[in-house]
Amino acid sequence: MPWARLSGSPRVDVAIDMGNPFLNLTVDGFLKIGTVAATRAAAEDTYHIIQKRNISSHDFEKTLKKMCKEGVYWGTVAGVYVGMEYGVERIRGTRDWVILFTGWLDSLFVQITSIIFGF
Repeated sequence: MPWARLSGSPRVDVAIDMGNPFLNLTVDGFLKIGTVAATRAAAEDTYHIIQKRNISSHDFEKTLKKMCKEGVYWGTVAGVYVGMEYGVERIRGTRDWVILFTGWLDSLFVQITSIIFGF
């Protein structure tokens, strides 16, 4: 069962148990990478707001929307990649396929999610 500890906190453990290792890894990848992407978007927009020295509710709404969009986008890419890697590894019993197909599959999923989410 995947788990993570939030750094900087007094000890908060998050465990995900979907009842299936495939789903556990997929959801775990989605949440971890989605959180990183949302945090990055928040930090980037905070920097730009500080540079402008003007805070408005529109800026807050724009930042929140960008955080959600980036989190879902990169979380989806990571979840699909981790789930697919687990499935192919389980079927083949080896991880050597990653070298051959990683570049092709990554670009394919980035293009698909770009079309879906309009990036």
